[in-house]
Parts: sequence; C-alpha cells; structure tokens
Amino acid sequence: MTDSPDPYAAPARGGSCLVKVLIALVLLALILGGIWWWSNRPIQPVVLTAPEKATVQAKVEAIQQPAESAAPTEPKYEKGGQEIIITEPKYEKGGKEIIITERELNGLLNERTSLGQTVSFELVTDAIHARVETDLNRDLPLVGGKRLKARARFLVSAEPGKASFILDDVTVWGVSLPNDWLAGLKGRDLLGEILGGGKTGSVAGIKELKVQPGQLIIRLAD
Repeated sequence: MTDSPDPYAAPARGGSCLVKVLIALVLLALILGGIWWWSNRPIQPVVLTAPEKATVQAKVEAIQQPAESAAPTEPKYEKGGQEIIITEPKYEKGGKEIIITERELNGLLNERTSLGQTVSFELVTDAIHARVETDLNRDLPLVGGKRLKARARFLVSAEPGKASFILDDVTVWGVSLPNDWLAGLKGRDLLGEILGGGKTGSVAGIKELKVQPGQLIIRLAD
C-alpha cells in the first residue's frame, strides 16, 4: 500500500526558483536596455526661446566686456531762493559673476555653430561632459560611413582663484583612448594654454571657473 501525499507538506521549490530567475533576467534585460538607450540616445539640438536668447546674449556680452551701469543722482542747491536740481551721473561697478545654464550653453552651441545636432554638453560637479555623434565620411579608410559615437570629460578646477579646463578622458565607441593617441593632451590645461595662460592655469579676464550640476559659473577678474 502506497503512502498518500501529505497535504500539509511544503510545496516543491523548483518552480518558485525558476520564476524568480526569470524575473531577475527580465529586470536585468530592462536595466541593460535602458543603459544602452541612454548611451546611444540621439542628440537633440537645443532651441532657445526669444526671452532665453536675450538673457544669454546679455551674459555673453558681460563676459566680453563687463558692464558699467550709470544711475543719475540729483544734487540740489538754492540760488536766489529758487531750488535748482543738477543731474550728475553716478558710477557703479558691474557684477563679477556670470552663470550660464546647461540649456543656455547647448542653445548657444546650436545658435552660433553648426554643431547643435552632433555635439552636446552636460554640466556636472567640477566637470563638463561632451557627447559627439556624427556620420563619418565614406572615403575614410576602415571607418568610412560608420556612425561615430564619442565622449569626453573635461575637469574644471574647483580651487578658488584658479581657472583651468583639463582634458581627462576621450572615449570612442566605448574604448578609452590612450594619451599617446591624443598627442599627450590628457592632463593639460587646454583653456589656459589656448588663451595664453600657459601651464599656470591663468586666463586673461577670468578669475575662476566653477561647474555645478546644470550650471557654469564664471567669475571675472578685477
């Protein structure tokens, strides 16, 4: 006589484990798919509205030539019992700090150059990330006609009183390029060297650069 199954016995765990594995695989596929989409998402050019254009234009002009505001004052004196008002301009120094947002930066890139659909910038803490996505010329050997996907990271000095813009990494098709392939540009202060500051990190007219999430802060020199 065979024993009947115990109705109070615990059910087999094989099916339950299989379901958990399948759920984990689906979640992993969704995560990897999301990472792939984010890394390969198309670059959308930023088009500024008319008020945004006016705001960023004022910021650009302030960088090129710091503003000097004049507010009239009205000293008074009496002559022959009659009050006479003399208008005399009063000099006030302009501001020294200019903040450009990530949207404004990409909008300027799209407005002033032809790179709006191929290059975009992200502003993070003490760094600027650049993305490049474009079709290569078909006449190029080996890579002709392929879609170039590249990224770069530039470190911006957080040291007060020092402006620097240092190339930290360049990645092409997921491969981080060695410094020898980049003519030794990694670790060099490109901003200072290009604008004549040399290796001292000084840039004419700019006292300090600072990057926060979504913002580029420029402090002008006296």
